Parts: sequence; structure tokens; C-alpha cells
Amino acid sequence: MSVTAQRTTLITFTGDIELADSFVAAANLTSPGQVQIMQLASGSNVITPPSSSCTTKAVTILPPTGNTTDITLKGTLADVGVVLHNTDPTTIALDSPTAVFVLSAASTIAGVRLIWT
Repeated sequence: MSVTAQRTTLITFTGDIELADSFVAAANLTSPGQVQIMQLASGSNVITPPSSSCTTKAVTILPPTGNTTDITLKGTLADVGVVLHNTDPTTIALDSPTAVFVLSAASTIAGVRLIWT
């Protein structure tokens, strides 16, 4: 199966500043085109991007609605990382190949979506 993914980031300001701008990433002609719903365990969760006959160029991390538990994105287990927003989606562009990254959760979180493009 062949999947093409096209990602666009749209930023819109209203109020004292009126501006809309979009940033288009290069199309991924061999995207995994997958949505993975997972439960993050308390502590470090090693995440492996899909790689079988595809190229993963980005992941969007979508915590469940109403989540109040911190999720920290790390490059390695030893990394200090950066805390992501509890409910807003985060899209990370990945250099290819990215073998793994870590999502560290302060406690168990069910229903975290990883959208692989």
C-alpha cells in the first residue's frame, strides 16, 4: 500500500495583530499513514517509529482531551527533555532514520494518539 502525506502548519493571529501564514513541509511519498492509540505507562516509554517499507518524516502527538498528566519528550532515556502541552497536539518533524524517542509520563495516560506521517 502506498500512502502520501502532506503536512501544513497554519498560524493565524487575530486582535492587535492580523496575520495568517502557513508553512508546508515536503510531501512524504512513502508515509506510513498510521494512527496509533496507546497507553503511556508511568515513567519512560520508548517509542519506535514505523519503518517497514515506509519512511516516517513526522509524528503528531495528541494527548487525550482533558489530560492533566505531564508528558516529556526526550531524545534518549538520559535526556532531560521538554514538557509538552497537556492537551494541545505537538508535531515533530523527524530526520530519517529516527530509531527511537522517549515519551515520559508522570503517571499512566490512556488514549494518547501518535499520528505517523
